[in-house]
Parts: sequence; C-alpha cells; structure tokens
Amino acid sequence: MFFCLWSFDVKTESFSITEKEIDLIGKKIFINECGGKIENLTSWNVGTDFASLGIGHFIWYPSGKEGPFDEKFPDFLLFLEHRGTELPIWLKDPSKRECPWESRKEFMRNLQSPKMKSIQKLLTDTIALQAEFMVERLQTVLPKILESASNPHHIKRRFFRVAKSPMGLYALTDYVNFKGEGILRSERYNGEGWGLLQVLELMPRSPNSNEPMQEFVTCAVRVLTRRVENAPKERFWLPGWKNRLQTYISDL
Repeated sequence: MFFCLWSFDVKTESFSITEKEIDLIGKKIFINECGGKIENLTSWNVGTDFASLGIGHFIWYPSGKEGPFDEKFPDFLLFLEHRGTELPIWLKDPSKRECPWESRKEFMRNLQSPKMKSIQKLLTDTIALQAEFMVERLQTVLPKILESASNPHHIKRRFFRVAKSPMGLYALTDYVNFKGEGILRSERYNGEGWGLLQVLELMPRSPNSNEPMQEFVTCAVRVLTRRVENAPKERFWLPGWKNRLQTYISDL
C-alpha cells in the first residue's frame, strides 16, 4: 500500500512512501517520545495549560482556553475520521472536542477514568496513523522554512536529498517534532536557532559524499552542541540528544 503524501509546486518534487515505512517511523518516534510506554501517550506537563497526546505530543486545550501553541489533537481526530477510524462515542461530535479536563491536577486525577482509557486505546491503535499525520505536516513545514531561508534554493535541495534517502523521512519528521522548524525568532539563544532550518543551512552546498543522512546527523550534532554552548544549563541533555540523532543512521 502506498500513501502519496508529497507534491510541491516549487519545481515540483514528489515521491511516495509505503505503509511499511510509515509504520517504522511511528514505532521509532513512539520509542523516542514515549519510551515505548502506552501510559506516556497521554500527558500534561507541569506548568502548561493543555494536555499533550500521542507520539507527536498533539496539544489539546480545555474549553475556553487558548495559548501560543497550535492545537493539533482536534485536527488529528478529523484526520482519523477521514481515514475511517472509529472514534470513542464521546469524541464523535466535532463541536464537543475540547479537552474534558480543566487543569493538570484534574487530568492526573482521571488517569484511570473511562475517557482517559479510551483515548489511550485510540492512540495505541493509531501509532502508524499518527506518524502519517506528522509526515504530512512536512508539506506545510517546507514552504515556511523556504520563506525564512536566506538561500531557499539550496535549502530545498538539501531537504529533498535527505527526504529521498533511507530513513530520511523519519529523520525529518522526528527532528521537526523534536526541535522544531527553526523559523521562530523567539526560539533563539544568542541569536542562533536549533531547528530543521539551521541543520539544513549547515549541510554542504556541494555534497562531499553520497551519504546525506550522515551529513544531516553531523550537522544536527553541531547545531545542538552550539545550542548548549549558548545555554550551558542544557548540557545535561546533549548526550541523549546525540543518541537520538544516531537512530537516524543506525538502521542504514
């Protein structure tokens, strides 16, 4: 089975991705983000006003709440409906899809509730579909990155060079989920970002090898090392970040 997820208007580039590849991406991100534990598919982080669900940490706001981050869980539910997935009865009405818990405290009190269990089951059963939803996001990510880039032609070439490599879509999808697009001015330390744009900017304009994934990982390590140099308090996280990057090439 093939999902044709890619069609770009900028000197049109397109390619297909198989169901097997989507499944692999989902399993890898599930391990990266949730430690492979079902209970970690539903969370509400300390100091936030929203639930964070699935391998993509899709944000879900309670009724009447808004915030600076894009709410994605209702969009994911709509995506599931379009894919023919049966939703829990209490989530079937699109007009009543706000998070039913008003605070982290209330969320934690309801970890064993029927509604929470039904969400966990839904998320457990749809890991591959979550991955597909996240891969589709790259279609909107690339135009935004190109708009922010000083040399969009070269950034686009590097993006597709990675995307068309073995494990490339996994790497791009995971990195955007992990460290962002790199286009927000608010996400800078000493004026330097750490998202996908910054990694692609560091990749050589004229490839030195036939190993784009190794180049991508090497540049990502440099970008995240620079982040820690600009914010030394984050040095504790760097070894784990580097280990995560190695999963992009470990199965090649």
